[in-house]
Amino acid sequence: MKKFFTIASLLALTLSACSREAVKSEQEGKGQVTISCVTSDAVDATRANISCTTPKADEFTLKIEGQDFSKEYATIAEFNADSYLHHGSYKATVVAGDLANEGYDMATFAGSTEFVVEARKQHDVEITAYIANALVQVDVTENFENYFVGGYTLTLTTSAGNEFDVTAQTEPIFVAPASFTIGGTAVKQPNQSGAEGVTVALPEYKPTNVAAQTLYNVTFDVETAGSATLTISLNDTLVESIDIEQELNDNAQ
Repeated sequence: MKKFFTIASLLALTLSACSREAVKSEQEGKGQVTISCVTSDAVDATRANISCTTPKADEFTLKIEGQDFSKEYATIAEFNADSYLHHGSYKATVVAGDLANEGYDMATFAGSTEFVVEARKQHDVEITAYIANALVQVDVTENFENYFVGGYTLTLTTSAGNEFDVTAQTEPIFVAPASFTIGGTAVKQPNQSGAEGVTVALPEYKPTNVAAQTLYNVTFDVETAGSATLTISLNDTLVESIDIEQELNDNAQ
C-alpha cells in the first residue's frame, strides 16, 4: 500500500510540474524566429546592376527592436542560435560595411523589415539588404577632351572630406549618401595668335538630395556651335551650361 501511494505521489508531482511548465510557457508567450538575408545590388537612375563585392551572410550584423526590447548581434547566426522572442511587433535591421569607408568597390549593404511574433509559432523572416551608398561616375566627352587639349583634372570631394581623382574614372565610387562636389581645372586651347592656352577653373557641381542606392553619372561636355559652352549633365539631363569665353576664370591656380 505504501508503494502505491509513493507512485501516485510521484505521478501527481510530475503532472503538477508539467502543468506549471505549460502555464509558464503560455505566460511567456514566446515564438521562434529565424532570420535570413539576401542582397540586391540594383540601383536607381539606370536600373542596372553595379559590379561590386557583395558581403557574405556572416558579415552582417543584426539589430532587433521591439517594445521594451533592443538587442544587437554580431552575426545573424548568433541570433538564430537562440531565436525565441516574446509575442509582439519587432523591427530587424542588418548592416554589412561602414558608410565612412568610401571609395571604389566599398559598398555598404543595409536592410530592415518589420514582423510580428505570435506565441508558440515559427516565423521565418527574410531581409533584403540594398546598397546603402550613393554611387558617383564622372565622365567627359570627346568634345571636352578636344577643346581642353592642354589637359584637365577633375576631383570628387565627399561630404566627409575625402577626395578622389576622377580625371580618368572607369568605375563608380561608393560614397555616403549626403552630398558631394565635383570640380577641377582645364587648359584652354591656344588662341589664334599662338599664345599658350590658359588654365581655367571649372565650375563646381554639387547635387542636392543625394540618395542611397542611386547612381549619379556626371558628364562634362563642350558644345562649340557658335561660342564654346561648357555643359554638365546628370544622368543625361542637362543641369548646368556656362559660356567658356566669358564666365570661366582665366586666373585659376
